[in-house]
Amino acid sequence: MKSKLLCVLLLSWGVIYAQEAGSQNNPPTSPDGVAQQQQNQAPAPETSQPSAPPQGGDFSNNWDAPKVPAGVILVKGAWASASDSITPLPEGGGITDKVYKNDYFGLSYSLPADWYQKFAGPPPSDSGSYVLLQLRPTETFKGTKGTALVTAQDLFFSMLPGKNALELANYSAKSLRSDYTLEKAPEEITLARRSFVRMAYASPAAGLHWYVLSTEIRCHALQFVFISRDTQLLDRMVQSLDKMTLPEEAGAITGTGGGKAPVCVKNYAGPNNVVNRVEPVLPDHKYNPIPVRIIIGKNGKVTHVHMISAFPDQAKIITDALLQWEFKPYLVNGEPAEVETGIMFGLNPRPQRKAATKQSNPVSD
Repeated sequence: MKSKLLCVLLLSWGVIYAQEAGSQNNPPTSPDGVAQQQQNQAPAPETSQPSAPPQGGDFSNNWDAPKVPAGVILVKGAWASASDSITPLPEGGGITDKVYKNDYFGLSYSLPADWYQKFAGPPPSDSGSYVLLQLRPTETFKGTKGTALVTAQDLFFSMLPGKNALELANYSAKSLRSDYTLEKAPEEITLARRSFVRMAYASPAAGLHWYVLSTEIRCHALQFVFISRDTQLLDRMVQSLDKMTLPEEAGAITGTGGGKAPVCVKNYAGPNNVVNRVEPVLPDHKYNPIPVRIIIGKNGKVTHVHMISAFPDQAKIITDALLQWEFKPYLVNGEPAEVETGIMFGLNPRPQRKAATKQSNPVSD
């Protein structure tokens, strides 16, 4: 891609433009709906240019429609949103002075020298998958180049079997396609004074190597993926992770919140814990999966709603309903504590994949 990728959500743009275009081409009408034609008006000359289309947002034949700016892609669909603009979100990280910071994950990572982010990541998926960071070498970089990705998978909504980062890594290793070679089976290592899972695999045909390092934070599997033909470059990229900052809860199997972050508990919004429940009524688009994360305060009331993937009308209806829910307070050592959990609305027809039972790919020396 040679232009900057920007995803812009403009759900109502087409209808608004069509309404404006229609008002310019239709004559005024009287109260009984009859057009008020001007007397002695000469018929308009014929033109080869097609008229503006009716309402509906189809501008394929409208020569006067404004052009989409260069480097912009219009995306009409589900998106992420939140009930407030203060609470940190998984997708809310950014780069300042060559340092990527993400307050939700408590992550601070200094970009390697001569690496930069060219493209921003897409919105979260309806299975809770995030692309947090995409890095590539600058033009002045010397040597074999590569790619770096930082991703996160919400373990509340993952389609893969695995309760933590370690189990997901084991599943990935056992599920490699036959044209890939497992170079290093998943093993626990220490990076930045935290527990990580490291695995490596390669494509002999393409000559590419993948180094994958995973940990768990707030019930998300956080992954650093480095790809290159140069294994020495990959080793240096892994070493660069040792200087990053992570919360104390981060670990291959222990990242379930606590401390400054809410405790994350899967399926806490069950009937045994809900005291008051208001069902959202979805008149439209109700057949798509709608994953939602909520934070419940010490008093049992919902304090934050994060719509991971939803249409705007769905987001408003569900958010308004969830803010009225009340729960039994979650207790830690007998004391009320903030808790974070996930709820799936809409339709989720995709079954979770079954865990792999055997490893079919050899481990190279």
